[in-house]
Amino acid sequence: MDIHQYFQRFLANYTPYKKYWNYEDGCVLKGCIDLYHATGDVLYRDFVLDYVSAYVAADGSIPNYEMRQYNIDSINSGKALFFALEETGEERYRKAIEFHMQRLREHPRCQCGNFWHKQLYPNQIWLDGLYMAQPFYMAYEAKFDGMAHVADITRQFQNVRKYLYNPEKGLNYHAYDEARVQFWADKETGCSKNFWLRSTGWYLMALVDCIALCSEQLYEHYRALVDIFRESIRGVLAYRAEDGLFYQVIDRPEAEGNYTETSGSAMIAYSLLKGVRIGVLDAEKYLPIALDVFEKLAANKLRAEEDGVVHLTDICWVAGLGPDKNPQRDGSGWRTICPSRKSPTTARASGRSSWRTANTCGRSRRKERKNGNQQAVCAGAQCHGADCGRRSVPHEGSLSAVPERTGGGYGGHGCDVTV
Repeated sequence: MDIHQYFQRFLANYTPYKKYWNYEDGCVLKGCIDLYHATGDVLYRDFVLDYVSAYVAADGSIPNYEMRQYNIDSINSGKALFFALEETGEERYRKAIEFHMQRLREHPRCQCGNFWHKQLYPNQIWLDGLYMAQPFYMAYEAKFDGMAHVADITRQFQNVRKYLYNPEKGLNYHAYDEARVQFWADKETGCSKNFWLRSTGWYLMALVDCIALCSEQLYEHYRALVDIFRESIRGVLAYRAEDGLFYQVIDRPEAEGNYTETSGSAMIAYSLLKGVRIGVLDAEKYLPIALDVFEKLAANKLRAEEDGVVHLTDICWVAGLGPDKNPQRDGSGWRTICPSRKSPTTARASGRSSWRTANTCGRSRRKERKNGNQQAVCAGAQCHGADCGRRSVPHEGSLSAVPERTGGGYGGHGCDVTV
């Protein structure tokens, strides 16, 4: 199957991951925006515009935005609002951008200045959170605020370099507890135990997306971000596996149960390709590596069954940390490599999962264009369960998105996307 056909089937059967504004769908939207810019195919543009139109009220509010959770993940889908504003000129999208920026202004922070990951995880910096918030923040500064707060963005990346980076390994830990009270945190450093691939992928994408939005004229900040990005790229490439991809626990290829993981490897390919395209990585050195990673993903992880069903395989289920009521999420090697004993999840063309829980997502809505008009169409009261959902990890280059199947919030070893 042509990979663009895979994307199109993926979108044709797509149902929102949750019934409220969420980061998982935001990853799909970002992938579609990149695909539209790369291909010009209006399918991707319409998918994004239909999605955001269904969620954004006339006054720019997001009626089902969970503000009291102070969840940095919720900012991620806001990135699509810049695209919607550019494509439509509708004032509600400008207001919705301001709505998200106000959420950031009110978001709790660590003493060092970084955003908390969420109310549930106080005083914690997760690499994931840099991707969720900083590119939106940088886009807002570039378009509406004259880069007045670019130093705040730069400082948050510098704090990651200061508190989460291990110079001997050349890698960043998944998370940092400033208070050093979390059961998963080292009492001296505050860091979690392992180097999780997808968290590194989130971080690299955050850096390269912010660099692309930051003017070179802001030399001090631009240079600082580029230096951190290049250092992080060199670090992770030192651990590339024999199959051309990267291990779930990056520096422990020999660990029992460890495997080359799809979503994080795709994120690294994205970061390399975009780094080359915007001129901060040497094309002669890094472009062949980037293309090889992507080609190895397509060759080894995208698998077709005899009935024509295509699976994107080996995507991590979950590798989160805490909270206190969930002590199993401690960032240990075993939990990161094999975080769940549940059966693998498969998303079929119907948008349903072969493994489900009793929880249902209720009725999700999407828009369809008919005769040039947008009409709300019910996607059906499909039971997806708490562990069913789909999203895509954007991928730069001629093919600008790699879909990602996830369950339980992240995905799991053996999980796959099926179309």
